[in-house]
Amino acid sequence: MAERFSLLDGAVDRSELIERAVAALRDGKLIIAPLEHAYVFVGDAFNHGAVKKIHLLRQDPRGVAAQVIVGEINTVKGITREFGPTTTALCEKFWPGLLTLNIAPAQGLVWDLGDERTLDEISIRIPAADFLRDVATASGPLAIGAAALSGRPATRKSTFFPALDGDYAALFDAGELPEGPTSTVISVKDDGVLLRRAGAISLADLRAVTPNIAVPA
Repeated sequence: MAERFSLLDGAVDRSELIERAVAALRDGKLIIAPLEHAYVFVGDAFNHGAVKKIHLLRQDPRGVAAQVIVGEINTVKGITREFGPTTTALCEKFWPGLLTLNIAPAQGLVWDLGDERTLDEISIRIPAADFLRDVATASGPLAIGAAALSGRPATRKSTFFPALDGDYAALFDAGELPEGPTSTVISVKDDGVLLRRAGAISLADLRAVTPNIAVPA
């Protein structure tokens, strides 16, 4: 039976909730937790079974890769390649926040985010949502997927998810989450940056940090 914890209850020890989340993730279980504007399924990025379960619950098409979230920039540098000065400047400006970085993973990582390790890049960011960011800082890289069926809108309410109680260990409830923009997505190669999707952070915002932002033809 999944446990339910309120993140809005000021009487609850937040550090204890983080410990509970980390313990569940290290046991290979999933949790449901809030990001900025949606609830997500969360698992240990290095646990193949946990990542596979995220995709099964969402009914993702074959080859879809989970996004990765981490708590600190140094962790990103440790699991990726080509994290050069331009990328560092952008991430220091916009993280934590709605900037998603598509970048080549470090060689030798023993994980499968759902693409059978065929993609030459991973999608990664540090969220502004402080609870999940703290969990990622304590646990290491986390794989996430919106807690909704593939192709359906992400859910902002904690009342229904496409999962049975036995499919996840705990729900960390922050009530109804606010509506908001999607993340801005950039791709990095040889420290060059290509804008893949404009979102919360505009092209002008990015170019205020570095003018060397390419856009698709």
